[in-house]
Amino acid sequence: MNPRPDQQSDERFMRLAIREASRALGRTAPNPAVGAVIVKNGRILAKGYHHAAGLPHAEIDALRKLTPAQSLGATIYVTLEPCSSHGRTPPCTSALIASGITRVVYGSTDPDKRHRGRASRILKKKRLKVTEGILSEECAALNAHWNHRAVSGMPWIVAKAGMSLDGRIDSPPHRRWITSATSRKEAMHLRSAVEAILVGGGTVRTDDPSLTIRGIKLPKDHPQPWRVVWTRAGKIPKKSKLLTDSHRNRTLIFRGITLRKVLQELGKRGISSVLIEGGGQTLGEAFRGELVDEIRFFIAPVIQGGKVPVLGDRSISPALLNDVTCQKIGSDLMISAKVRKIPTSASRTSRP
Repeated sequence: MNPRPDQQSDERFMRLAIREASRALGRTAPNPAVGAVIVKNGRILAKGYHHAAGLPHAEIDALRKLTPAQSLGATIYVTLEPCSSHGRTPPCTSALIASGITRVVYGSTDPDKRHRGRASRILKKKRLKVTEGILSEECAALNAHWNHRAVSGMPWIVAKAGMSLDGRIDSPPHRRWITSATSRKEAMHLRSAVEAILVGGGTVRTDDPSLTIRGIKLPKDHPQPWRVVWTRAGKIPKKSKLLTDSHRNRTLIFRGITLRKVLQELGKRGISSVLIEGGGQTLGEAFRGELVDEIRFFIAPVIQGGKVPVLGDRSISPALLNDVTCQKIGSDLMISAKVRKIPTSASRTSRP
């Protein structure tokens, strides 16, 4: 069935709103990336997007570019259901009602059950026309990690490792790196796409990593992801890069609690995505606790017989992989997949 002419028009303008939202990807945490387009008589009057937390939302960013007379009788296209509660900024529903806009079209609904559908009810009560679900899947995909946290309370967890063909992650003799420079550059892009990077205390004591983004071009205002250290009881050296470099204020240390509790705490702080980079014991705990949502494994064409297995030396919970892709990266193979947890008769929890 062919779409209605008005649906075709709605989709065309919503795609422009998606393009606006894409301009802020990675820069709005703990808020979602949202775009807006205001249209009147088929002509685009203004565009806007949410630049960063604490700044105006997309709807307000677009409305501020118009006079009240211009917005009167217009339609606004927004990628996400307008907010209806007072946070750092006033609710967008109130601004839309006061603006003179007569129709609101949005793509995805708010995943938080406390707010889902509330904007529609408020706007309709004030006699604004509301159309929901235009390009909903594309709009929801903009904030997949944020949506996951809003529903589960947990960040989206990506397990990343660079390993030899026999599954070892300790550096081979006379070499610093296992994987190729091309793989390491891809890993930097992966870092840039998350809000936090987590490693175990042993990795900090052994490797003294900086966990920064290097060697790739990013906007100047792209934030450094939080650096998170999970340690059972050991101390972190005071001279560690994570505690002394220019990003030291973006370092969080958790000691003596389970990995699950660490991730729950990060979710409470508004962090929606976490890249677990190691070491083997930490990655093993993540799989044992059934905490991983996605993997990115870089496998180098070398058999080295190292001492450190990628998932530690204890049993882990079984899992199946969906949406598996294999890609050649330099001389290595990158395996990407979503993790599907298998229900077990007895639940497992990670130990501190």
